[in-house]
Amino acid sequence: MSDKSGSKWKKAVQVFTAFFKVGILGYGGGPSSIPLVHQEVVKKYRWMNDGEFSDVLALGNALPGPIATKMAGYIGYRVLGITGCILGVLAMVLPTVLLMVLFLSLLSAYKASPKVQGMTGAVTPVVGVMLAVLAYSFFKKSWEKKEKSVTVTVGLISAAAIGLLDIHPAVIIGGTLLFALFSKEKKPVTGEKEGKAS
Repeated sequence: MSDKSGSKWKKAVQVFTAFFKVGILGYGGGPSSIPLVHQEVVKKYRWMNDGEFSDVLALGNALPGPIATKMAGYIGYRVLGITGCILGVLAMVLPTVLLMVLFLSLLSAYKASPKVQGMTGAVTPVVGVMLAVLAYSFFKKSWEKKEKSVTVTVGLISAAAIGLLDIHPAVIIGGTLLFALFSKEKKPVTGEKEGKAS
């Protein structure tokens, strides 16, 4: 084995180990994993400095999807190219997948147990309340903007389409995004015209 391939193998192990550790210890979702990612990436392996890490964090927050997975993919790519990207993402999601399979297998095996039924029964209203709070916060943010009549109209149409017509929510979301995209008024860029005239 040459020094170059040995170095690549070592980096591959480091990328996988670093993000697997974050994936298994990062309890509470992506944002709670960021300090662990920082510890591994900046302090332990020194793959980037604090400034570069903050740039990656800012960019990751701007893009859709789980922040920790996006960072694992990018940092892995930066360290070891496509292989590092795949290893970083795989290492980050593997602990969650394994734990889900384990817990779902246990729930499936003991689903007839009164304790398990009580547990799942207790979780259902909590999830419902969390979704209701989230929906209320979205509604409140949109209500604070100028287009209050649009908020009410789109909300009522969406509720009717999902509740009465049984249309999938993804279709409603896609339609709403298209509506918002095409209904925006295009304002003329006066700065460019003034610059050309002068």
